[in-house]
Amino acid sequence: MKIVIASGKGGTGKTSIVASFAGLAKNAMFADCDVDAADLHLVLEPTIKQKSNFSGGKRAVIIAEKCSGCGKCQELCRFDAIHLNGEGNDLVDKTFTIDPISCEGCKVCVEFCPVDAIEFNDSINGQWFISDTRLGPMVHAKLGIAEENSGKLVTLIRKEAKRIAAEEEKNLIITEPTLSGKHDLDRVADLAASFGIPTLLCINKSDLNQEITGQITEEAGTRGIKLAGKIRYDKAFTKAQILKATVIEYIGGRVSEEIKTLWRNVIYALA
Repeated sequence: MKIVIASGKGGTGKTSIVASFAGLAKNAMFADCDVDAADLHLVLEPTIKQKSNFSGGKRAVIIAEKCSGCGKCQELCRFDAIHLNGEGNDLVDKTFTIDPISCEGCKVCVEFCPVDAIEFNDSINGQWFISDTRLGPMVHAKLGIAEENSGKLVTLIRKEAKRIAAEEEKNLIITEPTLSGKHDLDRVADLAASFGIPTLLCINKSDLNQEITGQITEEAGTRGIKLAGKIRYDKAFTKAQILKATVIEYIGGRVSEEIKTLWRNVIYALA
């Protein structure tokens, strides 16, 4: 069984809920699929067991010694990724170089280089990790700055989480991809409905705007989405993250009980 904690934007409490669920689950593993801005590791403090590079595509690289300086690659590049590298009037000095950030890997320059001076190599876009935490195994990743292909990396994380869960006989996978408002509810609900995915709603910081909370609850009802729980605003969420703890590890009281009620409702609905 897999539980995905999803939202339309960042900063809505996904990490805190996933971390708390991690503390409540008895036989689960965790996958942080928010590879662009991963932060679940800040709470669970993973011990990395395996680290691997992630390559989501290829990029062109000019071999300076072979470049004749003809400029054909620069002429054909639609992404303005190729620039003159050298000075002087001597043609030999006028070689070119490729900006790895601007290069889109289209391979046009490789195909049309008259002296075969351009290689097409795998690009390293980030890293992914298999780790142990105090609450169970975890798969997570870090995409490089300005890198693309996050979708491929998310797919890799999910695949590895599924494999490890099967090997270690974990009966539950809890993942965090990346409803602060009604608009986000509409987007997530439409996506889930298109794939036929059972969906539950949790309203975080539900006490800050009762009117919006009511609108979200009503909209969910019209879509047949069950409200699994409401969680009040509490500074304990921030304080717990600073201390690298889950909310239920950090504090008891009403907010912890609301999270535990949410967990029970989710497990009951998926049973």
